[in-house]
This record gives sequence, C-alpha cells and structure tokens, in this order.
Amino acid sequence: MHFTKMHGCGNDYIYIDGSKEYVSKEDKPELIRLLSDRHFGIGGDGVIFINRMDGDMADFEMEMYNADGSYSEMCGNGIRCVAKFVYDKGLTDKKKLKIVSGGRVRLLDLLIEDGMVTNVRVNMGAPILKPADIPVALPDERAMAGDAVINYPITVMDKEYKVTCVSMGNPHAVVFLNRGESLDNIDIEKIGPRFEHHPFFPNCINTEFVTIDDRENVHMRVWERGTGETLACGTGCCATVVACVLNDHTADNITVHVRGGDIVCRWDREQNTVYMTGPATTVFEGEI
Repeated sequence: MHFTKMHGCGNDYIYIDGSKEYVSKEDKPELIRLLSDRHFGIGGDGVIFINRMDGDMADFEMEMYNADGSYSEMCGNGIRCVAKFVYDKGLTDKKKLKIVSGGRVRLLDLLIEDGMVTNVRVNMGAPILKPADIPVALPDERAMAGDAVINYPITVMDKEYKVTCVSMGNPHAVVFLNRGESLDNIDIEKIGPRFEHHPFFPNCINTEFVTIDDRENVHMRVWERGTGETLACGTGCCATVVACVLNDHTADNITVHVRGGDIVCRWDREQNTVYMTGPATTVFEGEI
C-alpha cells in the first residue's frame, strides 16, 4: 500500500488515494489502528482516504478515521492536507475545490507558491449550536430547549468546569481556563478521557482548553475523541472562535496558537459562516 504522511500544524495523518488502494469497510478499523501506531506502524493521529467524486456535488471526498479506528465526520487540518494532496499530485488543477466529509461539502481556496500548495482557506460552514444537534444530552430540560450551550457547568474528576458546546460537523466542548491558570499545568491525559466519555456527550466529545491572550489571540490545547491530545485541531480552532465570541472574550477574527503552530479563524456572523486558514505540509511518502 502506498501512502503519504502529511500534517497541518502537527496534526498528522496518513493519506491514501482511495482510487488506487482498496480496503474493505470491515478491514479498515484494524488496519487504521496498525498504521496509526507510532511504534509498530507508520504513526499518526489517524488515516484519511481520498476518494474521487463523480458529479457536481464535490470534487473529492475525505473519508477520515481516528487512530483508534473509529470514523470521524470532519477534520479541519486534514481537509487542508487533502487539498494539497490532490493539487500537488496533479489530480486537479483547480485552485477552488469542493470537498465532502461526513456528508457536508466544504469550499476551499488554495494558496499556491512555486506550483505547490502552502496554505488553504476553508469555508467551514455554519456552526451548530442547538444542544440536540451537536449533540449534547444535559439533565436540564430548559438548557436542552435553548438555542446554545454557553458556559454550562460540568463536573469532571470532582472539579466543576464551564463548557460552551459547538459542532463544526463534529462535536466540541470549549473550556476557558480561569485567570492565572496555565495550559501547561493541565493534566490532559487524565481529564481528557473523562470529558470525552462524559454522559453529557452521547457521541463523545472533542475538548478544547483555552486561555485568552487578548481580543485577537488565544492559546489552546485539545483532546480529540478517539485519538487523545493532538498538536492541533482545525475544527477545534473553529469551535474556539465561536465560543470566544459567544462569551465575548475576543473579536470575530482570531489567531489560535496551538502546540503545532498557528491557525487563523473568523466567524462571519452576518453570513453565519466560519472560515479557517492554515498550512498544509507533506512529510514523506512510502509503502507498507
């Protein structure tokens, strides 16, 4: 099997051309766990199959799996790398692409330097805020009937946190640290899984821990369901800008500083659309 290793701000995946490499649906979970293993496989936060599309709906499909073999609806860093993959390899000459993932089509603008994609701007669509649509399952009927889950209390390991919940095609819970708290001091390996599998989140959850620098900059660490902590999460950055605006922490356009780099996100509230811009990088290719 031929593969390409790529990353967006350190959020690394193994990319496979689905038109050339066939793997049955039944065999994918075990294969993905093997490929993603950083000691016995290639190593990555998961595997993404790139499938060609017929018709006008989309140019390509991103079929994404987490490192544990579970299917995921969307990955912001991953979709930028898909755009780089198909352009750099000559599968398309379009600089504006439509890529479908999890049934939702995203529009991408490719930034080209010396014939290669360096950065990609993604129209991530409208954030999903209604509790049942994210989904979250809160014990408070009034909260479940509301338009959004903003600053809602949740207890994890005997400590109360406040979460703002957003779906960008996949579910996120954004936690703002209190003044004086540091991202470096979070024991994310312990509390991350407790958030992920909390009964409030029937489909599990990605959790972003955020500190506010100023109205245009935040720092974030992320625990991704099915994978663990990653160096970046594109959809998590998008969920973060929405949560920041809902809580009046920042402006509509911010730079999210993650452990693997910087991602710029903007929530155009007039259009109710989130835009994400960030790098895409090819690391190496090989066969396994």
